[in-house]
Amino acid sequence: MRRFTIFVAALSIVLPMTASAQLSLPPSGDNQKASVTQFIGPVRVTIDYSSPDVHSPRGEDRRGKIWGELVPWGFIDEPFGTCTECPWRAGANENTVLTVSHDVLVEGKPLPAGSYGVFMAPGPEEWTLILSKNHTSWGHYTYDRAEDALRVTVTPRKSEYHEWLTYEFTDRRPDRAAVALKWEDLQVPFTISVPDVTDLYMAQIWRELRSQRGFQWQNWSSAARWALNAKRLDDAFQFAQNAVGFPFIGQENFTTLGTLADVQEARGMVAEAKVTREKALNHRTAGPNELHQYARLQLQRGNRDEAIRIWQLNAKRHPNQWPVNVGLMRAHSAAGRYRDALRYARLALTQAPDDVNRKSLEEAIKTLGEGKDINS
Repeated sequence: MRRFTIFVAALSIVLPMTASAQLSLPPSGDNQKASVTQFIGPVRVTIDYSSPDVHSPRGEDRRGKIWGELVPWGFIDEPFGTCTECPWRAGANENTVLTVSHDVLVEGKPLPAGSYGVFMAPGPEEWTLILSKNHTSWGHYTYDRAEDALRVTVTPRKSEYHEWLTYEFTDRRPDRAAVALKWEDLQVPFTISVPDVTDLYMAQIWRELRSQRGFQWQNWSSAARWALNAKRLDDAFQFAQNAVGFPFIGQENFTTLGTLADVQEARGMVAEAKVTREKALNHRTAGPNELHQYARLQLQRGNRDEAIRIWQLNAKRHPNQWPVNVGLMRAHSAAGRYRDALRYARLALTQAPDDVNRKSLEEAIKTLGEGKDINS
């Protein structure tokens, strides 16, 4: 109790607090504040810290004297404050703070959403990373192990030289990211992962579709396409149905019907998908570009006969419009009729809307003239 009283008295001298607004003075020791943020899916991860440099404020070069000297190995018995087994604050001045917007895993261990003080106990071979529920203190002077939210062991590695202590996200994946403290010639990496990133996206999409965004069929259709790619077929089916038929919002058009057909097919509803697909292909919103791109997709998927059928349908419904002749060129080329393909390529060249398409068609004409398939 006496020790804590002494600490409070000392603090009142070192860090005076008043009711008035504080001045915006330079940071203690010229340790500039810094912050880095990375998203892992919808999860926001932020580290706020103060950044010391290898050269001291007086210009002393401390390279080779950082680890084990300026930053002691292990835990220390701090004479100032209430902490007797004190880790390093993993930065300078105020606590380094890690904030996560959702529940995550740190090195495989669960960490609830929130803000945490970041502490480390360095060692020549391994370090202890500590995340404390107390993130508002100054340094480690009142650190209390009972407030630990998580402790894990991590391995330091060599690093390119860093004059200033820095936190960097060194590897970024859809469901995880590696973050490393880097200073002098050393780095200390650890991994933050989100095991249920698809669930989080899905929950967020459903929330947004209950807001004003749900009053646009385009958002229901986009949600259906995303859910289909994520293999969440029940959600995809509901999204796609709403995009087509939600009262006062849903619309039947080439996009929504095509998406619904894809979802039905993925769910094994083959007969229903075929009916919906034909409705999409023959809808008034199925313009020459839409049909052309659909045919190209079918060709890429190996459905050559279907691609040729759609290019021919496009020519019947939109004769001589761009890019119908491009489609006929590809259809004849896919069927091995290179002379006919060459004829349509030359017609398409006269309609090309820009230099990119002109150059592409010139290359196609050259390839077809050599008796080669342009679709290969």
